[in-house]
Amino acid sequence: MIRPKTGILIVNLGTPDSPEPKDVYKYLQEFLLDPRVIDIAPISRNLLVRGIIVPFRHKKSAKLYKKLWTPEGSPLKVYGYKVEKMLQEEMGPEFKVVLAMRYQSPSIEDGLDELIKSGVDRIVVFPMFPQYASASTGSVHAKVLEIVSKYQIVPELHLVHSYPENPGMINVFADNARQFNLDEYDHFLMSFHGIPQRQMRKASIDNHCLQSDNCCQQVCDANRFCYSAQCYRTATALTKELGIPPEKYTVCFQSRLGNDPWIQPYTSEVIKERYNAGDRKMLVFCPAFVSDCLETTVEISDEYHEEFIALGGEKLDLVPSLNDNPEWVKAMKGIIFDHLPVRVQQ
Repeated sequence: MIRPKTGILIVNLGTPDSPEPKDVYKYLQEFLLDPRVIDIAPISRNLLVRGIIVPFRHKKSAKLYKKLWTPEGSPLKVYGYKVEKMLQEEMGPEFKVVLAMRYQSPSIEDGLDELIKSGVDRIVVFPMFPQYASASTGSVHAKVLEIVSKYQIVPELHLVHSYPENPGMINVFADNARQFNLDEYDHFLMSFHGIPQRQMRKASIDNHCLQSDNCCQQVCDANRFCYSAQCYRTATALTKELGIPPEKYTVCFQSRLGNDPWIQPYTSEVIKERYNAGDRKMLVFCPAFVSDCLETTVEISDEYHEEFIALGGEKLDLVPSLNDNPEWVKAMKGIIFDHLPVRVQQ
């Protein structure tokens, strides 16, 4: 039996253990108490999350999760386990692949423990977020470092940072879009998960962030780690692959929480603006999500679709995410090898 030498921890955001209110309550509390998600003073964050957001929001969120849930469970976890198995087969016996979630189960701590017990020499941490944000990839990395810092023997670590223009990933999204007749759509939306503008400013180098209307659309050293700029890079690569001209698509941001300004333009407002501009058929991409989830299946396909139809639109379709596409798994393998020494790959 070959002992695995390299461990691969693939990490997605997380999901409640069930769509029941008590499990959604538990999930939301852990998620929103993360200081990288709601980055305000600890006392204020605790009062806001424990006293207002979770108590008043968890039952409504549970209803949405019930819409999302499948007989197999949460799609995020169902696809996660499928990808775990497929990537293990793709990588071979010298690698050990384990799925983890940043919040709830399977936990990062349990995933790392499983890898260490299997005897690996090094660990690659692969966050399932193409674009870097402190509240997603940064939180995963921080949690991993917190856990391994307590080990007597700290393992060799390789942290995947971001892959906004990875050709394999872009090709899968493009192939999924080609299932539709692209010529019949009036406009295309590239809808990414939003983050507060204050988090963008905190991550800004040389106070570059939000100093001009188009600062995220021009790649430079100052914004190469900027979440919004990486979203635009993904959108540019994807639309170039599909031959969609700039005037036919809009980059926008969804899933806003609270009253503070988030990255703009907001998807909900762009939908109304495009309708007023005469667009009646739109196709939506969600390239920040590698698995279909609440934000795609419910927020886009259900809520935004209903809003667009109520306005008088004819259809608003969603391009499926990467999910368990074999070509996505091959792309993951390529990204992992990019983060390992050549000697490991031989």
